[in-house]
Amino acid sequence: MPVSIVGWSHLPFGRLDGLRLEDLIVRAAREALAHGGLDGNDIDGVWLGNLNGGFTPDIFASSLVHEADEGLRWKPATRLENACASGSAALYAACDAIEAGRARIALVVGAEKMTGVSGAEVTRILGDCAYSGEAVPPAGGFPGIFAGIAQQYFSAYGEQSAALARIAAKNHANGVANPWAQMRRDLGFEFCNTVSDKNPLIAAPLRKTDCSLVSDGAAALILADDAVARNFPFAVSLRARVQVNDYLPLRDRNLLAFEGPRRAWTAALEAAGCRLEDLSFAEVHDCFTIAELLSYEAMGLAPAGQGYRLLDDGVVQRDGTFPVNASGGLKAKGHPVGATGVSMHVISAMQLAGQAEGMQIPGASLAGVFNMGGAAVANYVSILERSR
Repeated sequence: MPVSIVGWSHLPFGRLDGLRLEDLIVRAAREALAHGGLDGNDIDGVWLGNLNGGFTPDIFASSLVHEADEGLRWKPATRLENACASGSAALYAACDAIEAGRARIALVVGAEKMTGVSGAEVTRILGDCAYSGEAVPPAGGFPGIFAGIAQQYFSAYGEQSAALARIAAKNHANGVANPWAQMRRDLGFEFCNTVSDKNPLIAAPLRKTDCSLVSDGAAALILADDAVARNFPFAVSLRARVQVNDYLPLRDRNLLAFEGPRRAWTAALEAAGCRLEDLSFAEVHDCFTIAELLSYEAMGLAPAGQGYRLLDDGVVQRDGTFPVNASGGLKAKGHPVGATGVSMHVISAMQLAGQAEGMQIPGASLAGVFNMGGAAVANYVSILERSR
């Protein structure tokens, strides 16, 4: 049974000192219900994407969604966690329930409150998403892991710091047009490509501008089955969705192959019955700029080691032939980890519905979304299209 997005909400991402996790969840859910013209009585189930891991004391947060509307009380609610793909995990679980006939309308919320702990604690918590049994755990958590991947890439294909800086500069320029982005400032290539007091090395060769932001934020979606979706003014269908999980230990994988994302993209495009060139744009998981560069190659935009050409030729720019991260990506929009997967689908639905405001891609009709948990461990690829 086809599943469609028929409503959404997206809160501004950033350091939201006055808001608790509970506030973010409730506000996102309430605004999504309002956008869909629904109340809690219309919802058959609730799914929450939230990593937590120690960011807040609210580990058992699924029923916090119910505070958005009294009609949600007694409705089943489940929290999903799959590292930085927790939001997509919640979305896909809701789709499963609709496709199984157990629900007709679902409310999906992704939320994270990250800034209530120190930067060192953020690094530790996120680092706990990696494999604890590595003989020599990578230093520096995920910045260290992705720095190691970048080092391997440079060793195999030549020094590519300038390509990573172009990705950062592109996404920061795109973020200026995104009203929900945490950082709406065009930093420029030279700043992103230069190590300085304001752009220090975090884990060589990755600079601060190569790393996504620590963020608070939430987003939400209303999903409906095909029959119910006809009653809404617009519908964005999930034409295909694929989840591919790889081994957790780094030692068991060729990290440059980005094989999990590659398999997810291949399977999703096949299930959707389309080719990559049929897509109007893609939103991909740029937790670090090297992840976006590898994503170009995993989805088939460029051969291995040739992703930089897409930047040189302007292909992936917002006005290019295949825009990537017109929203600013995680790099500028922010990365509240439990919210990210939901946010990527909301932004893509906005684009397809012609409601993406200043970041609108003209004539967008088909979208690809890639959300990743860990270092290419949990990989989710969705193909979206406006069906009405």
